[in-house]
Amino acid sequence: MARRDISFASFNLLNLQLPGRAVYTDSDGWDEEVYQRKINFTASMLARLDADVTGFQELWAPEALQQALDQAGMTDSHILLAPPDHTGNRIVCAGAVRRNMLVGDPEWITDFPPELVLRSTGDDPQQPAISVGLRGFSRPVLHMRIRPDPSTPVIEIFVCHFKSRRPTEVWRERDWYERDVHSPHANAIGYALSTIRRTAEAAALRVLATRIAKGTDAPVVIIGDMNDGKDSNTLNVLTEQPRYLTTLSRGGGDNALYAAQVLQEYRSVRDVYYTHIYQDMHDSLDHILVSEQFYDNSRDRLWRFDDMLVINDHLNWADHKTSGSNDHGIVLARFRWQPPTPAMPIV
Repeated sequence: MARRDISFASFNLLNLQLPGRAVYTDSDGWDEEVYQRKINFTASMLARLDADVTGFQELWAPEALQQALDQAGMTDSHILLAPPDHTGNRIVCAGAVRRNMLVGDPEWITDFPPELVLRSTGDDPQQPAISVGLRGFSRPVLHMRIRPDPSTPVIEIFVCHFKSRRPTEVWRERDWYERDVHSPHANAIGYALSTIRRTAEAAALRVLATRIAKGTDAPVVIIGDMNDGKDSNTLNVLTEQPRYLTTLSRGGGDNALYAAQVLQEYRSVRDVYYTHIYQDMHDSLDHILVSEQFYDNSRDRLWRFDDMLVINDHLNWADHKTSGSNDHGIVLARFRWQPPTPAMPIV
């Protein structure tokens, strides 16, 4: 790609941990053979993607990801971004960025912004009051800044991993759970709690993005495993549901984020994109969202959408230990530097 073009990728690593180290409650983790298969798969995918910026989820050991980057031949071209104090005892979001693009130091955001208040007395007298006391992300959000070229603006990038759709295990609660009372309803309560947590995380990240994007020309990108589809409320909160304009229309939302999946669908005969399979249901949980600076029909466009690729064949076999593959599709979105010319029509 030309020097001002840019590509982004999202890559869930499926618990990339050093061999023999604990993964959640499994104290033994991966054995040497499975670990090497995971490194081989990860390295081959990274080399195939050749993305300028990759956002990772489910990283335990930064040393393992560095080994994959080295094996992919990216030692000199890319720098690994992982929390400097991380000891491999939990999963984190991480990044790999071309060395000449990184601006400043990355940060990992744990706490929700103070502007986020999830409390209301309701929209009408029939509604009871609601209050959500959650104050932090399930996985710290990585925030980095990159500049593809000295002639381009700095791009603000967030890498996230929201709460899964799996029901919260309420049977673990000791202060209120009563087996005889709550066991029949554990799934319903658990799904509700997971949804509330994921929605709150989306709202918190939306606040962080709005701080940067609203009323400015700053490019913003959100990369991550959001554990929800493009038409879900989670994505609606993040994107603010922008209007995708017709071919000759020009506009763009100052505070909007556009899904690369939708941009690709506008060029496709049908929607065949999926990044996850659960009980034979195909869905897209991993997304790349971009501000209007990357949207073809925006008056403030700087880059135009080139294409989006999803590597997902490995999802059709549940042999992740045997193959070393992960359980999510890997998403790549590419954008070409092409600000609009004055001659372009404005409708």
